[in-house]
Amino acid sequence: MELPRIDIDHVFASWVRERAADLGAAPPAAPPPAAAVAAPRGRVDRALLLRLGASGLLPALFPGATGDGPPREAPATRLCLLREHLARVDTHAETALALQGLGAYPLLQSGTDDQRRRWLPEAATGRAVAAFALTEPDAGSDAAALALSADPVGSGWRLHGEKTWISNAPDADFYTVFARTTPGARSRGVTAFCVPADRSGLTGSPLEMLSPHALGHLVFDGVEVGPDDVVGVPDHGFAVAMRTLDLFRPSVGAFAVGMADAALAAAREHAARRQAFGGPLDALQTVAHTLAEMATRTEAARLMVYAAASEYDSGGPDITPRSAMAKLVATENAQFVVDAAVQLHGASALRRGHLLEHLYREVRAPRIYEGASEVQRQIIARHL
Repeated sequence: MELPRIDIDHVFASWVRERAADLGAAPPAAPPPAAAVAAPRGRVDRALLLRLGASGLLPALFPGATGDGPPREAPATRLCLLREHLARVDTHAETALALQGLGAYPLLQSGTDDQRRRWLPEAATGRAVAAFALTEPDAGSDAAALALSADPVGSGWRLHGEKTWISNAPDADFYTVFARTTPGARSRGVTAFCVPADRSGLTGSPLEMLSPHALGHLVFDGVEVGPDDVVGVPDHGFAVAMRTLDLFRPSVGAFAVGMADAALAAAREHAARRQAFGGPLDALQTVAHTLAEMATRTEAARLMVYAAASEYDSGGPDITPRSAMAKLVATENAQFVVDAAVQLHGASALRRGHLLEHLYREVRAPRIYEGASEVQRQIIARHL
């Protein structure tokens, strides 16, 4: 069977035109470079989120949430198209869009009508910042080992413990928090809660990372939550988390494909222009073969990403392993491609402000978050 080539730019441009017509507005332009919008390093860029909302790109993650019908899931293929395209242009805009989806989607998929009405329109327009609070100091890759406790008090609970490496913390307006309601039950004793940031006892601090990514640490000191804050069913919060991650893992792969594509384009342009050893750099067989390897691996990763997205959209039986495969292959490939592009450029690519210097910092984290590469291999092995 011959697979069609995915023309990402054509599909994305067509979709943007259709979306703009639905909104009764002119086709939205790409978001401005992050440098054009002032924000402290490592903190949420609220101005950028508002511009993503006004452009129609952020509402595309939340069909119906801004008043044109009941909120519903966006197709996984659309999420991948958005993330791949934005990653080529502006990784800050891409990350801002993706984190809004990751933090709010547990409510869209599993929340109550009241939770959806309260938070989804705000998240879809960029007026409220969402966060997905799963990881803890001693429960990263082993997500079922959560220790943040939800202790019963009357008809509700009090949360005690910490979360760390939480994207958009401590600046988010609401958090989807996963807490231990049944001790010793691992994944069967976790409950998801929607916790507004202004709850008494919730504090946080930013973490400075290699990439200027909004990331922080949260402390829950007796934070009160009630039945109305439960997302899904008590003791079944792990399924809420996995449902969201199954959707977003292929799109992490799409983010990685976009970065790899940007690095490949930069390497091709440099190799064609740079003169060395009596001719252009790409006339050297070793360089030409490196570019060929970069291009082949990136196209293979792209096909795996959209195969996984298609599996999700069609409700196929292999959503979890295909999502894991797509994230694994695409993120590992992006690391290879960006590193190879830096090598072809030489020292100039490591100068502060160079596109590849930026991508070199950005490309490392996706191999860790939303399940490290080793975790993805374990998921794949378990489904064989």
